[in-house]
Amino acid sequence: MRFWFVHSGEVSLREQICTQVTLGIACGELRPGQRLPSTREMARRFGLHPNTVSGAYSQLHDEGIVERRHGSGVYVLAPQTTPKDDARQALDRMIAGFLTAARAQGFSIDVVTERVRRWMEVQPPDHFLVVEPEDERREILLAELRPALNLPVRGCSVADCAEASGAIAVALPSKAGMVRAALPAHIELITLQVTSVPAEMHQWLPVPVDALVGIVSRWPGFVKIAKTMLVATGFNPDAMTERIRGEAGWAEGLATTAAVVCDAATEQYLPERVRAVTFRLVCAATLEELRNVEESIRLRLSAN
Repeated sequence: MRFWFVHSGEVSLREQICTQVTLGIACGELRPGQRLPSTREMARRFGLHPNTVSGAYSQLHDEGIVERRHGSGVYVLAPQTTPKDDARQALDRMIAGFLTAARAQGFSIDVVTERVRRWMEVQPPDHFLVVEPEDERREILLAELRPALNLPVRGCSVADCAEASGAIAVALPSKAGMVRAALPAHIELITLQVTSVPAEMHQWLPVPVDALVGIVSRWPGFVKIAKTMLVATGFNPDAMTERIRGEAGWAEGLATTAAVVCDAATEQYLPERVRAVTFRLVCAATLEELRNVEESIRLRLSAN
């Protein structure tokens, strides 16, 4: 994984380390069991103070994101899932893939139905359910998934998902363990993999000098993450204007910016003549996975 750091700015180097590691894990650039650069290596490569790196790693350790192995280093922790859950989901994917392959080979629906009767007797889900505790972040996920999928996409809090039925639940990696524990056992959960920030930012580099950039979202977490990553990739923090959508006067002056970084739910609310740079949380591979799930459901319904 590639790291970026800006040494003079209002975002601390420790915060830059923590944010980049957390996002790297979420988008799959850092995988469970992968070793992070040592404190000495990070300090030498990026001109950081060892105490800064050590403090960031300690914060990540306290948050349950990494683990320290004595005499070996700091490693990414695996998500807290049970083997039983993993096996059930893997089996469902295998059955769905088998059904698609069987039809492609010319087997009739009657034959396939007979072969997998016990699986086909289960009533297929009829919608996706975004389970997310923060209202603002849930709004963003709904805005991204609804145009991309054919099945209805609904949303709820973690507290309300215990009553879920007829759904395939989806959640962000950081919430997957919490959501799995709250969901009914028979409801499948798909983890939404997050877009790689460095890959998305690559097209905007190198950074125009003193370009005024706006950051707008109703979710304060989006504003914080976007600013941290923009600063880390070379944008001037003094040439940024941060707005929380919905607050008084939030849209004033945005037309004077070179561009406005926003989320999918905010894009439609921006004033005219504003150049929107929409950063999407959910990566393309996950959207394709959800479309494949939709196709397997369609096949199951056509067999009934």
